Amino acid sequence: MEAYLKAPKISKIYIPANIAEDWRPLLADPVKHWKTGYSAKSLASCWQAANDFPKSVRNVFDKSNLILFKDIELLIAFPEYGVALPGGLQASQNDIFVLAKGSDQLITIAVEGKVREPFGLPVNEWRLKKDDKTNKKERLDFLLDQLNIADKPVDHIRYQLFHRTVSALLEAKKFCTKNALMLVHSFSQTYEHYDDYKEFLALFNLSAEKDKLIGPVNIRGINLYFAWVKGEEKYLSI
Repeated sequence: MEAYLKAPKISKIYIPANIAEDWRPLLADPVKHWKTGYSAKSLASCWQAANDFPKSVRNVFDKSNLILFKDIELLIAFPEYGVALPGGLQASQNDIFVLAKGSDQLITIAVEGKVREPFGLPVNEWRLKKDDKTNKKERLDFLLDQLNIADKPVDHIRYQLFHRTVSALLEAKKFCTKNALMLVHSFSQTYEHYDDYKEFLALFNLSAEKDKLIGPVNIRGINLYFAWVKGEEKYLSI
């Protein structure tokens, strides 16, 4: 019983990508998840074409009043980057993990790509979904503790937002930096599911805004930022 509740072992070896198609084999289902107009392909096409922060993302950084993100430099980016979590074998699979530098400080960035897809199930439904490989209570207790919101009502919040944000925090600890960002890069031109993101930020007493950096909120010495960025429409048809 205890064996399958241990955190997964994540590979530390990553293979460089030269074209967007190189991202495809990394997906959980390279056939089902690689479709024009959907998040995996749109995100890969956008970031691979830029070989840096895409214009839509950099514009949000540039217009912020946060010195940390002015002239931010992308050091390295990993597609489909797993972050081990306690309570089961399933890692938090970040669409992209970025290690960046700004104002001579490192910044860890967990990127969640979206088009029409929701942020998983609300917590109350996720709790009830049968899953023999996850200790739901252990997993959720860990996530809420890491985010310092164990006393907040979370049943209505989408589960994916918790573990994606915790990924950024855990990697900040790993790289010994005090700066972390959870970035939603959505190619929905109508900001689909933005309200779920907005409700999540309210847990931290933050007011979400579209195409804007929000924060920081300090969580045990780490400055945590959030951003929702609308991606370029052209990548929906590539």
